[in-house]
Amino acid sequence: MQTRQIFRTIKASAIVPAILAVVLLSAQAMAQPATQGAAPSQPLNQRSAPNTTNAAAPAQASGRSAALKADDGYRLGSGDRVRVTVYGQPELTGEYAVDGGGQMSYPLVGQIRAGGLTAYELEQALIGKLSPNYLKNPSISVEVLTYRPFYIVGEVRAPGSYPFVSGMSVLNAVALAGGFTYRARENSFYVTRTAEDGSKNKITAGADATILPGDIITVRERYF
Repeated sequence: MQTRQIFRTIKASAIVPAILAVVLLSAQAMAQPATQGAAPSQPLNQRSAPNTTNAAAPAQASGRSAALKADDGYRLGSGDRVRVTVYGQPELTGEYAVDGGGQMSYPLVGQIRAGGLTAYELEQALIGKLSPNYLKNPSISVEVLTYRPFYIVGEVRAPGSYPFVSGMSVLNAVALAGGFTYRARENSFYVTRTAEDGSKNKITAGADATILPGDIITVRERYF
């Protein structure tokens, strides 16, 4: 009898820890789904962050427009191409080039001087030519479509003429011309620019100097 009582006590003492172990395992199993369900919250928050690239796009676009409008004081010259819009007169609307003499051929008017004028001044000149003999109170706008090229000579790999882009620097021009030769002076350049009266001005410029349409850039040779 005493031996049986001892076995019952041993069995009871073994069952209690087993029951406790089952209860603990069940509690852990119930807790895991809640934890796993909360885990994706961080990636979702990251994906829902504002798209700064798209937000910056309108600012960049407006910056390009501002750069174009900053050329309102630009004076036309040989090689420039403009678009003339005459409202209500599609036959007089079109694209026209400024020739080597600074003249532009235009319907009804014939040759009109465009070289040395701003787009606004050319508008006024066309209005004066068309009114009142051809049109009554014409509404005309002129915009520059393409600028005359710039030229780069001297110690670059591919000297010649290149299309102008607003905001270009001397260093940008050198890059277009294939880069420096091994003899080039890389920190001082000559820029020859045509003044409004047609005279040529030669100035010394650095690599970050802004160039204009028609400029002639000379990349100098170093002495050693």
